[in-house]
Amino acid sequence: MALHLLYGGTFDPIHCGHLAVARVALESTRADHLDFVPAADPPHRAAPGAAFADRIDLIAAALAGEPPLPHGEWGIDAREGRRPGPSFTVDTLRAWRLERAAHRAHPAMPDALDAATARLHPPLGFVLGADAFLGLPTWRDWRTLFDLAHLVVALRPGSDLGALPGALAAVVERRWTSDPAHLHAAPAGRVFRLDLPLRPESATAVRHGLQARGSAGAQRQDHATAPQVTAGLPPAVAALIAARGLYRRRCGN
Repeated sequence: MALHLLYGGTFDPIHCGHLAVARVALESTRADHLDFVPAADPPHRAAPGAAFADRIDLIAAALAGEPPLPHGEWGIDAREGRRPGPSFTVDTLRAWRLERAAHRAHPAMPDALDAATARLHPPLGFVLGADAFLGLPTWRDWRTLFDLAHLVVALRPGSDLGALPGALAAVVERRWTSDPAHLHAAPAGRVFRLDLPLRPESATAVRHGLQARGSAGAQRQDHATAPQVTAGLPPAVAALIAARGLYRRRCGN
């Protein structure tokens, strides 16, 4: 069955680095589809600098402005904006699995979903960065993630996963793979290393640049059109940020 990827994050705002990760993930894993899954209420960081609806629109603008993909397709999964409370990944993966189960011969109720039930489903991969992966033991029901999906860990050049936390190291020791066929052969449970090219983009740096531009002289030059600020943003994203006046105030890190 076809491999589906979910790419989680705040995307605050989405930038060219995020799009590069998505492209490499689709190509390297040979997945048929990738959905960006923005967190509405991220439990492990400050509140996003832009509202959930604005971040959804920024992602849509970014994808609409991209050239065609050589393989697969991408889209947006906005389910975390429809769910009250913190955006826990385990809830998102479980909900995705249950939706697929509802179309199969043996649908499962939410409180009945376990590893055996998950294996009735097609393969699913969850894309996350190295920093998030290292912090996995702080996530809600983190061990359950491996019953629900493969983890696709995006590594920038120089990223070091040599010193994993003890609990995490024990769980992933026999799960590592660099063969995408392993992701297609089972619904969940593997950890795939996704090596990325060196890129300078950082959502934090983009936000801080936009905030500084807005506070230091919006009357002299629109804060979202300065080349040094928008270099890492897709043009449609920079234009929408400017049109809506987003990221003019400091809202977290």
